[in-house]
Amino acid sequence: MTPFNFKIKGDSRGSLIALEAQKDIPFEIKRIYYIFDTKVGIVRGYHAHKTLQQVLICVSGSCTIVLDDGKERSEVLLEKPDVGLYIGPGIWREMKNFSHDAVLLVLASEYYDENDYIREYDTFKRYLDSSKQGS
Repeated sequence: MTPFNFKIKGDSRGSLIALEAQKDIPFEIKRIYYIFDTKVGIVRGYHAHKTLQQVLICVSGSCTIVLDDGKERSEVLLEKPDVGLYIGPGIWREMKNFSHDAVLLVLASEYYDENDYIREYDTFKRYLDSSKQGS
């Protein structure tokens, strides 16, 4: 749940941000997707991952990311294309308050794997409890 500030490059023609795996992003990027055209009042996410790492960047508009580690919930407003939010494994996430022009870019450390998802909050809490017992 670490914010990253990316270096903006550019000149009189405009701005550019270049991101490199394992340099600007702390993992090899295996999947990229983006969320856009989210309707007013819609909340997305409602899941956690067992191993997946992600960096979220709102490249246009704004949205709020709700993060929950099983003990504490926090909210992060993403509204600048030069700020990314790192989310590691074992963090419940929800995305809400999308502006009409929001485009949320997601960089992921792994290919899509449905088995990595935890989609029920009660299951997430049990997963965290069992992870603590195993450590």
